[in-house]
Amino acid sequence: MVGEALVLLRRLQRVELAVRAAVAHRRESDPQPDDPFRGLYLSDEAVDAALAAAREPFEPWPADPVDAPAATTTDATGTPDASAARWADGRSGTRSDDRLAALAAAAGLTPLDEALLLVALAPDVDSRFEQFYGYLNDDVTRRRPSIGLALRLCGLPEAAASARLRLTAGAPLVDLALLRVDSPDRPVLSRGLWVPDRVGGWLLGTEAPESLLIGLAEPVAPTAPSPPDAEPLGRALDRAGVRLAYLRESPGGSACALAAAALDRAGRGALAVDLPRLAAEAQPAELATLLLREALLTGAGLVVGPVHGDEPWAVWSRLTAGPVPVLAYGTQPWDPTWSALAPLQVDVAPLTADERAAVWRSALPDRLADGVDPAAATAQFVLGAPAIRRAAAVAAQLAAASGDRVGEAHLRAGARTQNAAGLERLARRIVPEVGWDDLVLPAPTLSLLRELAGRARHRDRVLREWGMRPGGGRGHGVTALFAGDSGTGKTMSAEVVAGSLGLDLYTVNLATVVDKYVGETEKNLERIFGEAAGVNGVLLFDEADAIFGKRSEVRDAHDRYANIESAYLLQRMETFDGLAVLATNLRANLDEAFTRRLDVVVDFPVPDEAARRALWDRCLGDRVPRGTDVDLDFLAGAFELAGGHIRSAAVTAGYLAAGAGRPVGMAELVGAVGREYRKLGRLTLESEFGPWLPLAVG
Repeated sequence: MVGEALVLLRRLQRVELAVRAAVAHRRESDPQPDDPFRGLYLSDEAVDAALAAAREPFEPWPADPVDAPAATTTDATGTPDASAARWADGRSGTRSDDRLAALAAAAGLTPLDEALLLVALAPDVDSRFEQFYGYLNDDVTRRRPSIGLALRLCGLPEAAASARLRLTAGAPLVDLALLRVDSPDRPVLSRGLWVPDRVGGWLLGTEAPESLLIGLAEPVAPTAPSPPDAEPLGRALDRAGVRLAYLRESPGGSACALAAAALDRAGRGALAVDLPRLAAEAQPAELATLLLREALLTGAGLVVGPVHGDEPWAVWSRLTAGPVPVLAYGTQPWDPTWSALAPLQVDVAPLTADERAAVWRSALPDRLADGVDPAAATAQFVLGAPAIRRAAAVAAQLAAASGDRVGEAHLRAGARTQNAAGLERLARRIVPEVGWDDLVLPAPTLSLLRELAGRARHRDRVLREWGMRPGGGRGHGVTALFAGDSGTGKTMSAEVVAGSLGLDLYTVNLATVVDKYVGETEKNLERIFGEAAGVNGVLLFDEADAIFGKRSEVRDAHDRYANIESAYLLQRMETFDGLAVLATNLRANLDEAFTRRLDVVVDFPVPDEAARRALWDRCLGDRVPRGTDVDLDFLAGAFELAGGHIRSAAVTAGYLAAGAGRPVGMAELVGAVGREYRKLGRLTLESEFGPWLPLAVG
């Protein structure tokens, strides 16, 4: 930091020499040099002297008498630029601590731009220049240089139009907010110049970031292992001079990590920008300029996202106007109307199983329990590298709290914390609390349920690595149909499958989906599918026949729009990347086209007598006190009830026994069955209830 300040002070010696020459010239032509109120008013003598001046009104001050006469050069636009040679010997571009030279090279500043920046910066580095500028401005209250004063100190006439353009929009000093011009209501030549604190501090060696960007942008370091596409993208940024790239991210991809690694390959740091928050700010374009300047000062590139497509045009216009590479990322296709600059487009594929395993192990070095394979334990989770690292941190905390090493349960719990919360506004989240042992189902049904869980675990290998669902834009999801009468265990089975995978179950509320207005149902479903793509969970559509019904012959407008809704669902299910379960009591009402797109179809039969006895025993459990007269064989043989109804009757019997202050007996159980029969609209016949009939109808 000391070295940078010393170099900058040497640069300012050129400004001081120019000021000395200007002061000397001013005193020679000043009619009242000793007036104590000078600068506070204009005397007649001063006005007469100004009118009688021999020099041209916009002529620069004489060159610094200490300097040898300098030849006039031209700048990049061909404009005469005397300042180029005049200030050249104050540069020290070969020094590594000359930040102004580095800034000039990065921002494309001309020697005149550097000189103007130094003139404006002088009062912030050396307080004497406040007095100098107050004297030369002929106004003790104006202690910063005006445009006219700065041009004359740089050896240029005030009327030099090309020089003025260096201080207007379109010039790097202004567009990159390296220099500010205030008082726009004043005449051009009397407008003040000042250098923002962040720029002045950085030139002096300070690394504190711009305060307005705190929480909006933060540096991101490349992480190991590096994404495989980082090398070619880094070459494109470094050698091909690509200034805008769009990384289209698939679920489980790591666009931000790829961008940081590519920028590192190109010799730059990465500044990650929260684009939705930037777009929501009151003045997003101004903040975009500050982001561009921050990246320029720190030698970084901007990693911007996630892109939603509703960002203001001014934001993209500002971000892509500078010399800083911008790597945007999002999940949707790039729209050419977003920016006038065409981007390099890169598809970011999900991590492979080996890449995920490498990220998990790098995030949990020497912390995993013996025999735990993090990739296998979390194979059903679709996570990118940043999400894996966050999940690993949570898993490590959970393991430390329990005093254990990180096991499979900790890994899955950590992975679940990375789910977005948006889906919970559209579906009810259920944390699974049941397992395979809680299911009472026939062996074929259980086999299909385990197959469904296996498909979710191994879909990456089968569909992505082995490529067994190629072409057509097909998704990599797993979809199942659970068909059976009410109470046969469809919802509970979905919960068991989700629990075995370490996922949460999200039950879609049809009240939030179906809408009487045309097109609204599809919009609601699209929101659900879109949110589900970013969530590791099982999506359950209960009573699916309500929205996945058959297409019919078009007889009126209602049929036409109903068919459009079904056609949309057919297409959307084809591209879904998650795990979805459709549950229905009326399988015949589903469109056959949906059936073709299903991976697993599970039929849930009404339980037989042996299954009913197991269900009664399971629903009563081990903690419920049972009376000596409880006859499970009678209950299973006499009453043909599905599992859901048996559970409801067992709960009702528990309430009856608790109210009577005694164990659950046949009186409570048969009475509860009678209530269940009345709910179902079934008759209580003596042939079913036998001697317990009075308890059922009482």
